[in-house]
Amino acid sequence: MSGIQAVLFDFGGVLAEEGFSHVLESLAEQQGLQVQDMTAAGARAVYDSGFVLGRATESEFWSLLRQRTGLRGDDAALTAKILSGFTVRPWMRELVQRLRAQGYVTGILSDQTDWLDRLDSRQHFYRLFDRIYNSYYLGKGKRDPSLFSDVAADLGLPPASILFVDDSAGNVARAAAAGMQTIQYVDRETFLKALEASLR
Repeated sequence: MSGIQAVLFDFGGVLAEEGFSHVLESLAEQQGLQVQDMTAAGARAVYDSGFVLGRATESEFWSLLRQRTGLRGDDAALTAKILSGFTVRPWMRELVQRLRAQGYVTGILSDQTDWLDRLDSRQHFYRLFDRIYNSYYLGKGKRDPSLFSDVAADLGLPPASILFVDDSAGNVARAAAAGMQTIQYVDRETFLKALEASLR
């Protein structure tokens, strides 16, 4: 086994299909909204409202996004569409189970809301992991570099023994700056090759 003792995964876009951005872009197209980048608008609103850090409600998030973009739809319907877009990839389930069986600590490290709990109640993926780090409960997201040090401390491991996988270049860069080993997820094939090399 390499020096890596724990493998942490981002949720949307890594463990699961990216429901948030795909659904928002689809809604913008369907509603004919003149929004240059609906994904970016959604990401700003989820942070600016405080929802992703557990400081605001789902309703406050949707109100802010409607105000900024002209998005139409009631809270429940919009949330249902977003949640339907997040599907855990079956091959990722198998991979996490295999890593855990090999003795690695496995975890989710995600800038998410209580939506993650609702997704787990449907798809039952929490049980695959030793730790769940969700910004909604931590009150801190991956835009804050100190989060990575906090997570390493909670695991009781040196950052260099933790491998973090995320599809965001910024998150990967901040984790690497904190001393973690990292992989930026682009696609399945490239990721699996990088993982094999990291754990060799």
